[in-house]
Amino acid sequence: MSGKMENEMELMFDAVSYNEGLARVAVAAFVSNLNPTLEELADVKTAVSEAVTNAIIHGYGNVEGYAGKGRPVQQPADGKKPGKVRMLCKLERGVLKVLIEDRGKGIVNVGKAMEPLFTTRPDLERSGMGFAFMEAFMDDLQVESAPGVGTIVRMQKKMTNDPWIEDAR
Repeated sequence: MSGKMENEMELMFDAVSYNEGLARVAVAAFVSNLNPTLEELADVKTAVSEAVTNAIIHGYGNVEGYAGKGRPVQQPADGKKPGKVRMLCKLERGVLKVLIEDRGKGIVNVGKAMEPLFTTRPDLERSGMGFAFMEAFMDDLQVESAPGVGTIVRMQKKMTNDPWIEDAR
């Protein structure tokens, strides 16, 4: 496969904890035809996991599965199901672009939220390293958010696309 391949995938899922695994597997499958290194694959999966977990826990306040039993899933006042998380993945000229979006609470101070060790949920033993991991494992990270509107996390990573066996043609 050529590093010039272009492709796109969009996935929308409920903001519940077990869908974080779905997002990890989906992004891994999406980039698999580029023959990523194990390190690249782990980096992308970790960054996506952190972004989706942030949307579920901080965006929607759904802590079921993260805080142990006895914590109810927070339901919207209108009685609808838990919020949705949108994941959009694009491959453009060997660069993976990932967008994770929620329509949750939003972030009052994005700069503060991106500081290592800052967390709004110490009661869940959250480390406050989500954005730091995203930044470390991806080549670019941008976060847009507004209180009451939601959050969009955009990440990019150049995929090396080094084939295991050179084509002799």
